[in-house]
This record gives sequence, structure tokens and C-alpha cells, in this order.
Amino acid sequence: MKIEKNRVVTLSYQLSIKNEQGEKSLIETADKENPMAFIYGMSGLPEQFEDQLSGLSAGDNFDFKLEAEEGYGEQDENAIVDLPKSSFEIEGAVPADMLEVGNFIPMTDSEGNQLQGRVAEVTEDTVKMDFNHPLAGKELYFSGKVENVREATPDELSHGHVHGEGGVHH
Repeated sequence: MKIEKNRVVTLSYQLSIKNEQGEKSLIETADKENPMAFIYGMSGLPEQFEDQLSGLSAGDNFDFKLEAEEGYGEQDENAIVDLPKSSFEIEGAVPADMLEVGNFIPMTDSEGNQLQGRVAEVTEDTVKMDFNHPLAGKELYFSGKVENVREATPDELSHGHVHGEGGVHH
């Protein structure tokens, strides 16, 4: 069975990016025991990622690169904002260790959307938060194997995610 729209795809893979020295650095792995499973066409993954897998079958290997704009886009300077340090206070104080550079903090914007921000810089009065995807601006190198391809069940299609092994259990 080939990978195509509305089929459940199970992958083992390795994701690498280039570090400051230009060498590939492994940042994520999904192995056969803990694979990644998604519904093709409903994954929320970059479209080019799915396109690279289209037509493959269980047992097929893959090895491809996504340019930054094909993955999570380029860094958006407008997604880096200075916030008053006081906005991080809980009961009048900023929790110890919260505002360390590199920490990810869940936040909500003025419309109530959930965001994940990374602390980029801390000054006496402000905190520079970066709301870009952590992989924005990066070339993504994927290699792996298609472990399984099957039809999605009507429940999975209506819920928009995989149930059972490698998916959501509810």
C-alpha cells in the first residue's frame, strides 16, 4: 500500500540540522519501537515533508533535505518581541529559573491563541521572547524508513489524528 491522502503513515527517522560549524547535528529520532505516526494530508507537518514521502510503501527508505522555506520558514523578526519583566510575575514575583535564556515558556496572545516562546535575552526590565518555530531558518535533513502504511479509520479521519500504536489513546 502506497502513501497517499488519508492513509496512516508510520515512520522511523532521524532529523538533523547543521550546527554553527556547518556539520550535521542529530536533533530528533523516532525508532521502530517509538515511531512517528500521522494521517497523510492531515498531519500539520510541512507540506514538502509529506510530498517527499508520497508514493512510498512500507519498507521503503527515504533521505531528503527541506530548505528552510519548505520546512518551518525563515526567521521572522516580527516574532521576536520585548515584553515587560513584570508580565512573568506569579503572585508578585518571577519564579526562580523561569527567565533563563533558552527556556521555552507557554504563553497566550491577546486573541487567546496558545504560543510557545523561547527566552532570548533578559534585561533588568524586559524579556526578549522569540516566538519563531525552533526550526525556523534551518535546513532539515531527514533519513529513515516507512514502517507501515494503512487506511485511516473513519474515527481517525473525523478526529484528525491516529489512534492506537504510535498515535493517541482515548
